[in-house]
Amino acid sequence: MTLIRSISGIRGTIGGKPGEGLSPVDVVKYAAAYAEWAKNVKPGNRLKVVVGRDARISGGMVSSLVINALVGMGIDVVDIGLATTPTTEIAVVEEQANGGIILTASHNPKQWNALKLLNDDGEFLNAQEGAKILELAEAENFNFAEVDELGSVLKKGYTNIHIEQVLNLDLVDVEAIKNAGFKVAIDAVNSVGGIAIPPLLKALGVAEVVEINCEPTGYFAHTPEPLPENLVEISEIIRSNKVDVGFVVDPDVDRLAIINEDGSMFNEEYTLVAVADYILTHTPGNTVSNLSSSRALRDITEKHGQNYSAAAVGEVNVVAKMKETQAVIGGEGNGGVIYPAAHNGRDALVGVALFLTLLAKSGLKSSELRKTYPDYFISKNKIELTPEIDVDHILVQVKEKYKNERITNIDGVKIDFAESWVHLRKSNTEPIIRIYSEAKSMKEAEKLANKIIADIKSLI
Repeated sequence: MTLIRSISGIRGTIGGKPGEGLSPVDVVKYAAAYAEWAKNVKPGNRLKVVVGRDARISGGMVSSLVINALVGMGIDVVDIGLATTPTTEIAVVEEQANGGIILTASHNPKQWNALKLLNDDGEFLNAQEGAKILELAEAENFNFAEVDELGSVLKKGYTNIHIEQVLNLDLVDVEAIKNAGFKVAIDAVNSVGGIAIPPLLKALGVAEVVEINCEPTGYFAHTPEPLPENLVEISEIIRSNKVDVGFVVDPDVDRLAIINEDGSMFNEEYTLVAVADYILTHTPGNTVSNLSSSRALRDITEKHGQNYSAAAVGEVNVVAKMKETQAVIGGEGNGGVIYPAAHNGRDALVGVALFLTLLAKSGLKSSELRKTYPDYFISKNKIELTPEIDVDHILVQVKEKYKNERITNIDGVKIDFAESWVHLRKSNTEPIIRIYSEAKSMKEAEKLANKIIADIKSLI
């Protein structure tokens, strides 16, 4: 069994002894610690917290535990039930709640679940806030409410509200999409994308929607991370059914992968690139992605005469940098689009609506649109080290070796070369260095990764 306690929440496999897996005891403890933290932020106030969940098998059990732990702490709960992660984020703001808890393990397999924690802006907690909750949980430093002070539960749906907000975005052109007469496929991996994306597509005026794995059973039809090797089924359906474009989301619908009309991958890294290109055409401004995302976003941003900035890996870090630079669009290369005009969180619904608008207005096929963007290829590798090896010291030595190149060290070490880059990050949970490299061909990216790997091994 696995239980990972981090500043971004608690994640683990269902079952096992308390402290070893995500057991009911652990769920209640961390939900109570979150409630205690919220009460400390707004002492003396009656608080409200939104709870939403994806469709994974354990979701009903975990949701009941979380909701009742919050009630037991004297917190009023708005239970929005099956809902995407961005829907839950929006609900926090709409309800003027004091925070939210999203029950999802994102792209992890069915045995996993997690408590992802939001502040009163519907955004993920920062490192200091997360650390405080861990401290409260480990010390079991929380006080449950007496009987007359127990919280209440209000059940409320938010998917339609979320869809309406997407339709009302200034740069979403429903008429253009309708006139294009698109046939669109959606693979929702049997989670909450199935209750959100098909209704969105129909509301956008898509002529025909091909639904694949859209029943929210939690029994994932394939490995839930939207990578090419997991998308064979939808690619074949697209090719054989003359579909204009296909969309694939992860179980909590904050990541968006796109498949072209010929069954080829648009490439998850390029979801953000395409959407940013459209936004910047109409709204000049800055962009942000994380250090491990494709250089293509920087290229597109500079083509529009605007400024690109890189953030440390993690949505909370990207959002912070976007606020700092007043970015008009940003996100992560894993298909995560963050559009502040909607809200400050990765949102596949927003990504779908903006991409379809771009596709409709361009008059191009999806594969033709993809060819308008610069080609980059990312190679992802890792080196497993023994626990006694000082990973930080190795990264310092690599940084020194390449000190004449452009170095960024806000999150590990990133080395930017003229035509390529490599990003080295240590794992927070195991003795591993992750090595991401990008170049204009996969052969060049792998060559660069192997060179850095050789450098590291020579330092051990």
